[in-house]
Amino acid sequence: MTDPTQPRGLGGEIHQPVENDELMTSAQGIPLSDDQNSLRVGDRGPTLMEDFLAREKIFHFDHERIPERVVHARGYGARGHFECTEDLRDLTRADVFTKGRKTETFVRFSTVAGNKGSFDLARDVRGFAVKFYTREGNWDLVGNNIPVFFIQDAIKFPDLVHSVKEAPDRAFPQAQSAHDNFWDFAGLTPESIHMTLWQMSDRAIPRSFRFMEGFGVHTFRLVNAEGDSHFVKFHWKPTGGLQSVVWNEAVKINGADPDFHRRDLWDAINSGNPPSWDLGIQVFDDKFAEEFEFDVLDPTKLVPEEQVPVRIVGRLTLDTAVDNDFAQTEQVAFHTQNIPPGIDVSNDPLLQGRNFSYLDTQLSRLGSTNFTHLPVNAPRCPVAHFQRDGAMQPTVPTGRANYEPNSWTGDERGPRADATKGYRSYEAAEQGPKVRHRSATFADHYSQARVFWISQTPVEQEHIVAAYVFELSKCEKESVRARIVSHLRHVDEQLAADVADGLGLDLPEPFEAAVAPRTDLPASDALSILKNGPSSFAGRKLGILTCDGADADLLNAVQQAVTDAGGTVEVIAPTVGGVTLSDGSHLPAQQRVEGGPSVLYDAVALLPGDDCADDLARKASANNFVSDAYAHQKFIGHLPAAAPLLAAAGVDAVDDGFVDLSATDADAFVAKLAALRFWERDVTA
Repeated sequence: MTDPTQPRGLGGEIHQPVENDELMTSAQGIPLSDDQNSLRVGDRGPTLMEDFLAREKIFHFDHERIPERVVHARGYGARGHFECTEDLRDLTRADVFTKGRKTETFVRFSTVAGNKGSFDLARDVRGFAVKFYTREGNWDLVGNNIPVFFIQDAIKFPDLVHSVKEAPDRAFPQAQSAHDNFWDFAGLTPESIHMTLWQMSDRAIPRSFRFMEGFGVHTFRLVNAEGDSHFVKFHWKPTGGLQSVVWNEAVKINGADPDFHRRDLWDAINSGNPPSWDLGIQVFDDKFAEEFEFDVLDPTKLVPEEQVPVRIVGRLTLDTAVDNDFAQTEQVAFHTQNIPPGIDVSNDPLLQGRNFSYLDTQLSRLGSTNFTHLPVNAPRCPVAHFQRDGAMQPTVPTGRANYEPNSWTGDERGPRADATKGYRSYEAAEQGPKVRHRSATFADHYSQARVFWISQTPVEQEHIVAAYVFELSKCEKESVRARIVSHLRHVDEQLAADVADGLGLDLPEPFEAAVAPRTDLPASDALSILKNGPSSFAGRKLGILTCDGADADLLNAVQQAVTDAGGTVEVIAPTVGGVTLSDGSHLPAQQRVEGGPSVLYDAVALLPGDDCADDLARKASANNFVSDAYAHQKFIGHLPAAAPLLAAAGVDAVDDGFVDLSATDADAFVAKLAALRFWERDVTA
């Protein structure tokens, strides 16, 4: 189908006319007469090198990409604001923590191991980096969705990343840790065992960026106007509750929609349902740090919320999608030492190394020290300094002086530092010999791993065991598998036995522990996803599988009930053209059966018409829709007319996770969906 009003060239190519005076130009501002053809000799002759317009266009295209991040390459961003809800002047002079203050923010979520073109639902840590454009300069809280990390000292970061990335000789596997190199490194790095528990949990396969926590990971300092300091840990708590997918579901989502997390965030923002997180802080003094069972400078440890409660001090809301992914998400440059007055770093050895690495990497990735002038990185407050020149300098500094102190006056003089208004580091007293070793207070590698394990529900523990078995079964060397199991014996003997059994291993001797793990530490409910889930179906999505002749009143009622609960509905039909309902009305479809599997939805409803259910049941994709929803322990709304679908999918046991919508009203059905999963369903057979 062509538009006859579009002008065409001799070769049939379309030449669209200018609209709204938007005349195309070259990068030098030269107006173009033809952007469809190169300059050549005759209609079929050679292209001329003098065609500076074609050369400029191709030249620019050849250089459109910059080096991707070594880690966190696949990311997605959004804009919003942070509003402080508590007065923290007793703790910090940071302007961002002025009660009622709204601060512009940019957030980038990411996976860690995969490249920029990898899939969203890899089993991986998620980056959760927030840039606050405060009145006193940018503050970057560069965190993850897991509160601890694999290593204690930044000198091991290159080894960690090398091990989890694709093997250098074969360039695979991509975006996954299920291979010998990673588990070999982890097994020979006992400090990583705590983090691997988190990594093997469902925390590493979140349902959405919107439904995962964020953590600053490290211990920082808050410093008030009097110079008094307190240690602090930062937490992001999703207002929609925590939620993850299950592993089989993640694998299938990656095939059905590799951009699942990106699309989810984009859709939520653009549908007027912006995600939000509460910012919480754990604040403690030097006395607590000295008496705490673990070292607060150790990034492989956390401070239990039962010992230091999280105080909610503000809310982050992401209400604006990016305007251009490259200009913003790809070019944003985070740095752990971008901190305003009132916030300071601690002596955490991993944080100390990050404070070098993040700045250093921007030069190779963005090509110039002037990356701070890029709009996404530029502070929103006034900037004044004598840092000049460099590649791609976008400003034109004026005045004679480019140094200080100087003798010039007025506009020629330039800026000066101010001891009362400027950033002042906390005056921590430090002394000791130069040494290259770690503190003995970092040596307990298993006690908090055990706390995490015993804090999980039985369902979550089953998933952790299955994840270890899956990952380690991909390792070629039995010694690598056995070494990890030997570590797990210090966490929990049953955990180790179950993993060994799944691998067909004899239970190995326990790994030699530097410090005997403690078994008297209590569980922490804050560490469980299922104990911190949502209270409603808000922000979730129901998939309705239907066909011609479906009950119009029921479909409308279900859609309305989901909307009233703050959720969304997608209709899946034999064709994307939609279906004709029982009252003759037309219902558009968002997905066709072959392209809308149930893994894309939090719950499903099977609402076929009486005369089309048999035809639908003959589709393999419809059978998979039902069997996957059942196997993934989702709630399933249905009608008697759906019996052929259930039978064809091999679902012969209707449990309490099924809701007969011919006998239950739509509101009651949607209320039941708040639980998200019917974990009691036995799907082990």
